[in-house]
Amino acid sequence: MTAVDPAPQPSPTPPAVPGDAGLTTGVLARRLGVSPMTLRSWDRRYGIGPIARTEGGHRRWTATDVAAVEEMCRLTATGVPPADAARAVRTAAAGPPAAADAAAAPAPPPPAGRSRAAGALPLGDVRQECRGLARAAVRLDAPALEKQLTAAVERHGVVGAWQEVMVPTLHAVGRRWASSGDRYVEVEHLLAWHVSTVLRRSAPPAAPVAAPAVGCVLLACVPGEQHTLPLEALHAALAREGLPVRMLGAAVPVEALDAAVRRLGPVAVVLWAQESARAVPALARHVAALRWGMKGTRRGPAVLLGGPGWSRSRPAGVLRPAGLAQAVEALRSLCAAE
Repeated sequence: MTAVDPAPQPSPTPPAVPGDAGLTTGVLARRLGVSPMTLRSWDRRYGIGPIARTEGGHRRWTATDVAAVEEMCRLTATGVPPADAARAVRTAAAGPPAAADAAAAPAPPPPAGRSRAAGALPLGDVRQECRGLARAAVRLDAPALEKQLTAAVERHGVVGAWQEVMVPTLHAVGRRWASSGDRYVEVEHLLAWHVSTVLRRSAPPAAPVAAPAVGCVLLACVPGEQHTLPLEALHAALAREGLPVRMLGAAVPVEALDAAVRRLGPVAVVLWAQESARAVPALARHVAALRWGMKGTRRGPAVLLGGPGWSRSRPAGVLRPAGLAQAVEALRSLCAAE
């Protein structure tokens, strides 16, 4: 059982305010993107709530109360546990402590390590950064998502941020969506959008390709496949390695893929399939069999299969990396051998 700070003793007679003074709990909850139950819980458990009530006993949140709750949201969005965040908010509201007290006062722990407390989403045993990311996603807090995702890439690199922070949070949102009757769709879309934005921003400008003498890596989703985020992560990771890479994106028709391979002469082609129905072995064999160049020196691409859709089928002569790190390593080796 987790210990929490005892709730401060409320004033026996809280000051009454007119019913139209301040925000109602429902209005404030919608503004901040949290549930009214969360605001009431923070008030009861941690004393982060309005000082005044209406004559009927209803909470009314003044500008000072709103500022305190906004700071509470900001801290919990970075992964700080609610009890520690509340302590920091109350300390800030009380003013700077004396020098001796300041030296002894514990600071909120940094958002590091791992945690099993997932908040509103079923995260499981993940980095504590995922908690803050999940809270920001549920609140639809776009600035917090941008800041935290960018910080994750800076701290862990693209591969580490993708595997340790982005994927666990995306999976948690997907599980909640699947189990809640189409709720949280907006959360998943917003989170995916900002993951994509940060991944693209983290990639340096595209490296030149002198085709076909020096091939690139070509990334494409199989026909009908719309899930591009894993390929976007691979694109960003390869670009940060300085490797020439070209991204074709979602649902690439066979004819377009064929034309791109013949024009670029890639050292490798990565085919992504999320669902087994779209993972057609004949397509992988077709790409692996493509050839270009002068007679006697004709060559073709290595083919790497990505995504769970390929788990039931693996044509001979192609590679199937286990994850992003393995894919980057395999492609780095292929490019080095050119």
